[in-house]
Amino acid sequence: MEKTGSADLPLHGGKAPRWLFKRMEKLTGAISEVVIHEYSQEELLQRLSDPYWFQSLGCVVGFDWHSSGLTTTLTGALKEALDEEEHGIKVVGGKGSTSRKAPDEILSSDICNFSTLEELAETSKLSAKVDSNCVQDKYNLYHHVLIFTEKGDWTVVQQGMNPGDRYARRYHWLSDRVNSFVEEPHRGISAQQREDRVLNLTSRLSEETREVSVDLVNDGPEHLERYLKPKSQTSVFNFSGSPKMKKELDMPSHHDVRVSELTQQTLKNLKKAEQRQPENYEELVETEGVGKKSLRALALVAQLVHGTENDWKDPAKYSYAHGGKDGYPRPVDREEYDSSIQFLKEALEKAKIGKKEKMKSLEKLNEFMDRTT
Repeated sequence: MEKTGSADLPLHGGKAPRWLFKRMEKLTGAISEVVIHEYSQEELLQRLSDPYWFQSLGCVVGFDWHSSGLTTTLTGALKEALDEEEHGIKVVGGKGSTSRKAPDEILSSDICNFSTLEELAETSKLSAKVDSNCVQDKYNLYHHVLIFTEKGDWTVVQQGMNPGDRYARRYHWLSDRVNSFVEEPHRGISAQQREDRVLNLTSRLSEETREVSVDLVNDGPEHLERYLKPKSQTSVFNFSGSPKMKKELDMPSHHDVRVSELTQQTLKNLKKAEQRQPENYEELVETEGVGKKSLRALALVAQLVHGTENDWKDPAKYSYAHGGKDGYPRPVDREEYDSSIQFLKEALEKAKIGKKEKMKSLEKLNEFMDRTT
């Protein structure tokens, strides 16, 4: 299993008109059928888990090349185009409240045996929690889609929003290479811009922090208060001998974590986790109520008291998509770009679509190439 990467995209308003979406659905389905027929169901999942290929496919079928809406529209087209009986693939989830229905949609399917469906439902929940809470990059998830086959292989495509800078970041997961959901699940992350301070609790550098966090919870979270809460007012004397009062925080100034993060609610949530006695960090992350603040508070105490190392670097490794002809957000990676384009051209040539629509699609593909090279 492998988390393969993410892409940062500017937030755009509006939606694809119905006439365009129907054509996108048809072309998306045709290309998917070609990949399944010529290669396999697993190959389609692998390609959809590649941020570059996913972005190229969205451009080919007719969406804005750099819009955040490409993600929601393309996955919506896939959901309409792929049929579990015909293709052996099911797409669940979506945008907003629909994203939270993914586990129920999985369990209602007949494509796999029930035990596999239960595992997939847990995968849906855990992948969302990891991107929401373990990679704290200021992007809040609002879109989640899981695509799985009759064999139980899966890919996740989900997207978070940062309203402050009006960008969205897309996260891709693939099932066949991840050894752990909470340690180095990324193969690559494509990003429009890197954040200054990102607490990456999935990094290998944060391994000891994860271990200590579990120990802190299992030992009882009450003792965390003395490390993070404000001291009660402390007396300080001026030269006249009369006392004055000031407030002090028992934490170094160079950390981004604030004392307000250890609220009474956070302590209650950690108390629930203690009752569960998680055996590992993955179980801790899965615990209901344990979110950003809980994991962040534990990470800070682990670092302050036990000297563990936390990774504060944005895990983004690649610039967004294929770049642009003007060098923004980065110069085009021609080798990667040409590889994606060539595959899609071959797919279009073989796709079961009318000649007129095929020619229009190829023209659009060539136009996109001219804009970005």
